Amino acid sequence: MKIVVGMSGGVDSSVAALLLKEQGYEVIGVFMKNWEEKDESGLCTATEDYDDVRRVCDVIDIPYYTVNFAKEYYDSVFTYFLEEYKKGRTPNPDVLCNREIKFKRFLDYAIDVFGGDYLATGHYAQSDVVNGRYRLKRAFDHGKDQTYFLCQLGQKELENVLFPIGHLSKAEVREIAQKNNLVTANKKDSTGICFIGERHFGKFLSQYLPAQPGNIVDLQGNVKGKHQGLMYYTLGQRKGLGIGGEGSGQPWFVVHKDLEKNELVVVQGDDHPALYSKSLKAIEMNWVAGQAPAAAFKCTAKFRYRQEDQDVIVKVAGDTIDVEFLEKQKAVTPGQVVVLYRDNICLGGGIIDQVEMI
Repeated sequence: MKIVVGMSGGVDSSVAALLLKEQGYEVIGVFMKNWEEKDESGLCTATEDYDDVRRVCDVIDIPYYTVNFAKEYYDSVFTYFLEEYKKGRTPNPDVLCNREIKFKRFLDYAIDVFGGDYLATGHYAQSDVVNGRYRLKRAFDHGKDQTYFLCQLGQKELENVLFPIGHLSKAEVREIAQKNNLVTANKKDSTGICFIGERHFGKFLSQYLPAQPGNIVDLQGNVKGKHQGLMYYTLGQRKGLGIGGEGSGQPWFVVHKDLEKNELVVVQGDDHPALYSKSLKAIEMNWVAGQAPAAAFKCTAKFRYRQEDQDVIVKVAGDTIDVEFLEKQKAVTPGQVVVLYRDNICLGGGIIDQVEMI
């Protein structure tokens, strides 16, 4: 059986390839390049990552290749990213990249071009089959679980994808890499949006969207300071506002972006009611099982990646859902992704479109 492993140059995909080779499969390593530009220092991190892929594949003794999806990524992911910021929203391009590139174009490429039986990745996730339907399950290491970013996958994808390290902890993955002398064993995990990497976010974004400075105001319209451009801020943000803690001495938080007036609206105190919401509407809902479990049901949800599960009631209307929170939620942000769970099973996810404040 031939398995194509999507290799990023990190320790997780390195160990995924190693484990599959040890299990006797014919393994091919493929590095996917999605971005062409260099960072501020003139370096192209993709070049360094590919060098690490090459070194790992040499140690494992498997062939390796590279494919370039930069144009597809720009057209399907990056343009969406920019449009969302123009609307004053905060998108999650990593979720869209998984749906449009890694588990769509790259999956097709792995099967059609390389003749793979499966595509494998280094994601911390698991899957199984119950009554003929594939399920997306949380990873053994809940602290590293990445099902949040995989919520747009469906039956076709899960039928053709393997997650070789989903049953391992991060510490175990690094230990395996060290024992097998993989150059990525102690490599730092990548953070942030893939095409920005370690670069300054605001400086990067300003290359594509012109900044329009304006006033920072409170709920009564009183000017409290100046913002550098609404796109640089997100709901619930505290740092970087440049406003002193006048009056009560409590910090200020972003609660709204007024695109018409180009004003950033803030409130004082992290317990201010304007920071909290009681429900949301999400669009472009994807159900891993192919359909919703019911027209209305209880489950848990995440509104951002690192959040603990929250109890919710979900009502389904086509590819739109209304999500009622059993407890008020802070800084739920349009453009981000709401992901639904039942215990360790990821039901699916959609794009947060509207938020109902308390």
